[in-house]
Amino acid sequence: MELIVPTLGESITEATVSKWLKKVGESFEADEPLVEIETDKITVEVPAPSSGSISEIKVEEGADVNIGGVLALLSDTKNTDVSVTAKKTVTEKPLEQKVKEERKQETKINNQNKESNKLSPAVKKLIEENDLDLDQIASSRPDGRLTKEDVFHFMNNSSTNKPTSKEREEVVKMSKIRKTIATRLKESQNTAAILTTFNEVDMSEIMKVRESKKEDFMERYNVKLGLMSFFVKAVVTSLQEFPAVNAEIREENIIYKNHFDIGIAVGTEKGLVVPVLKDADTMTFGDIEQQIVDLSTKAKEGSLTMDDLIGGTFTISNGGVYGSMLSTPIINRPQSGILGMHNIQKRAVVVDDEIVIRPMMYLAFSYDHRIIDGKESVGFLVSIKNLLENPSKLILGV
Repeated sequence: MELIVPTLGESITEATVSKWLKKVGESFEADEPLVEIETDKITVEVPAPSSGSISEIKVEEGADVNIGGVLALLSDTKNTDVSVTAKKTVTEKPLEQKVKEERKQETKINNQNKESNKLSPAVKKLIEENDLDLDQIASSRPDGRLTKEDVFHFMNNSSTNKPTSKEREEVVKMSKIRKTIATRLKESQNTAAILTTFNEVDMSEIMKVRESKKEDFMERYNVKLGLMSFFVKAVVTSLQEFPAVNAEIREENIIYKNHFDIGIAVGTEKGLVVPVLKDADTMTFGDIEQQIVDLSTKAKEGSLTMDDLIGGTFTISNGGVYGSMLSTPIINRPQSGILGMHNIQKRAVVVDDEIVIRPMMYLAFSYDHRIIDGKESVGFLVSIKNLLENPSKLILGV
């Protein structure tokens, strides 16, 4: 049998083998993941079509392969000849090498034992406590015996502790996801006239609502009432008021979107991904929180599908979870705007001519100035600010 690269989306033509989860000759069950491959958008595991073992790997880790290409040859568990031959081919050489290494290590230990017999108890203890190699320590005595001064000199010698050039630098090939992130962000800067406007929002009322309704919300939706549902609702309402922000430039045309698919930027070990809440304008607060938890979990587990990532008319990025106070987010092409959330900090602000302490958050709205004018951008961000500071408008829709 052949293990084939599955179809991963219309725009994806090739993938990179990032990690083999099974070795040649190793058996597996049906649907058990055999290899991890990554594209410019997602990382997926390719499962076994049936039980068996790998007889030959066709594409090594780090190599590219086209969609529909052969990743490996598989043998059925009944075909013992193939699996035994494969195992023999793989295990013979490592077994010989293992024996040689064990003998070499044994010889080294014996030599060290002979040398250690010549050491004074104080020197021997010093070497054992610091896990030092006798062969690397030079003696200052004519008879070759080591002294404590020799050991201390070895330990304090800057050249010994100085990292090698290999340790000072590490060369790692960029993953497809990382290369795509770099390319698209640079393309966004090169093709769009990006400008950022800022404002700040008083989070007092939202925090009061969350505190008073958290138990009822959890009981009803089985998920915590977070901040993101308020922001998604505020963004959707403001996009309806300022349609240019929900539009995109396509060649010489402006495409106004009548649907509201909100991308939520999520940081993972492999890079930034932006799963999308489809038709967010039709969702309740509970629907939004549940779907955000599901998508975030899938993103961290690497199980996002192409359907989770495609589309998106506007993006929200929350740098506040990492402690960011202020930033200028970059537009996620071909969209025309992105909202940057930041951390909440108690600050002194003036309310009704009095100085009070309030939980404040800076907001940043980056937009494509080719399609969105300054008046619209400021109006859009002020609309979000007003809705967040008066969450009853979001909840009641008035």
